[in-house]
Amino acid sequence: MHAKTALAVAGSVLAVPSAALAAAPDNHAPDSDALHPSGKLTHDEGLKDGLVRTNVRLSRRLDRKPRVRRLQTLSVSVLRERNRRLRARAARLKPATPPYLQAIAACESGGNPSTDTGNGFYGKYQFTQETWQAVGGSGNPAAAPEAEQDRRAAQLYAQAGPSQWPACGR
Repeated sequence: MHAKTALAVAGSVLAVPSAALAAAPDNHAPDSDALHPSGKLTHDEGLKDGLVRTNVRLSRRLDRKPRVRRLQTLSVSVLRERNRRLRARAARLKPATPPYLQAIAACESGGNPSTDTGNGFYGKYQFTQETWQAVGGSGNPAAAPEAEQDRRAAQLYAQAGPSQWPACGR
């Protein structure tokens, strides 16, 4: 086979798939708003809006003033990276448990959130299953994250005061 013939055959083989793709009804070029000014292709606007909202929420949690208009001009990949960094910072800033709850937890379980001694009381604050469910918890309290146990204990304390922990709530 001659070089010209081989080139013509190769060119027609490559042209057929692209022609078929162009004729396919679901094939569409990205909209002009799908391109970032840098030329990078972004995802749909719903995803980008969600990333901007997440960034705003995380920024506020860290007492930062979010610049929404500036965020909206960033690419999806940049927003994802910024959100990842903000999440890491927020995770390092563990919310402070009030001193009265710290004292109850230290007395009840030694502050261990996975305490399960087999006596019907579970977790850092030694919830009964019934009490745990009454404050919106599900499953075993000892298996719940420590932050959730702290949140549920604060809710219970606000509703009933220290009486829920008769030995340690005084």
